[in-house]
Amino acid sequence: MNRPNWLIHPVFILVSSILALVLSLFLYIYWYIEISSGLRSIIDRFNLDTGQFLTSQTWVVILVLTVLVGVIIMGIFIIFVYNLKTLRLYRLQHNFINNFTHELKTPVTSLKLYLETFLKHELSREEQLKYIHYMLSDTGRLSNDINRILNLAQIESKSYAEEFVLQNLPEVIEQFYHSNSHLFRDFDLKIHVSDKRSYFYRIIPSMFEMLLMNLFTNALKYNDAAVPKIEISFHEQPKKMLIRFKDNGIGIAKSELKKIFKKFYQVGRSDDMSAKGSGLGLYLVDHIAKIHKGKIVAQSDGLDKGAVFSLILPWRH
Repeated sequence: MNRPNWLIHPVFILVSSILALVLSLFLYIYWYIEISSGLRSIIDRFNLDTGQFLTSQTWVVILVLTVLVGVIIMGIFIIFVYNLKTLRLYRLQHNFINNFTHELKTPVTSLKLYLETFLKHELSREEQLKYIHYMLSDTGRLSNDINRILNLAQIESKSYAEEFVLQNLPEVIEQFYHSNSHLFRDFDLKIHVSDKRSYFYRIIPSMFEMLLMNLFTNALKYNDAAVPKIEISFHEQPKKMLIRFKDNGIGIAKSELKKIFKKFYQVGRSDDMSAKGSGLGLYLVDHIAKIHKGKIVAQSDGLDKGAVFSLILPWRH
């Protein structure tokens, strides 16, 4: 006979353990008070010396027991929370490995198929070029996935050796877009800068480009529009600079907004709600923002309504 699932649920076990411990304390205190009352009755009946008994220490014992039980309950709760976090991280890592393996396997399988086609068939130059472009696309996809893992290790170990350089951020973003135009060929980018003014900030160039690459890639990947768009605007606020990346993508559910920057967390698409990607892109974005003394915030009015990622940096004149 199968036991109900709730009998082995961690929360049920935690609550049951705490209730059992509290009940044990209550019964022990009740028993101790009853024994003490019985001893006092005997003392009064036979006019015995109360100094020979420990009844005067009753409440001290009860207090000590209560404190000890409180410490035990706190320890149980801390272990419970730690185990839940460990279990959650294990599940996220498991999902990450499964999805990332698929991300790597797909382009490898595709490359193998194209190479076998080259071996088995005589292809015209036009067909060769077509397949070569496909293979270059697959190798680029593989390279991006591998770079994410390498970048993750580099950021978490804080082993980046580059120096901070003072640069004008609108120019950095525009130069990045033009340098990677082959990746965002059908992308409509607009950069809004009031009065063409400069927004200088000290950045690690490679890290900042990594942040841009992940934001741009997400805006393109999670987008069903005929022409994916992203509008970047700069806003000066007291003691901080705000850079807004607004896209016309599939949007983000309200319940997901605070989760998307967690390690290995993957948001499902609105059409099939299946997880996509490695779950590392926005985690890297969040850490790169922190490296630059800032933070990244996500906003969305819901699914199919686009998203806005705001990079907030402390303003330095």
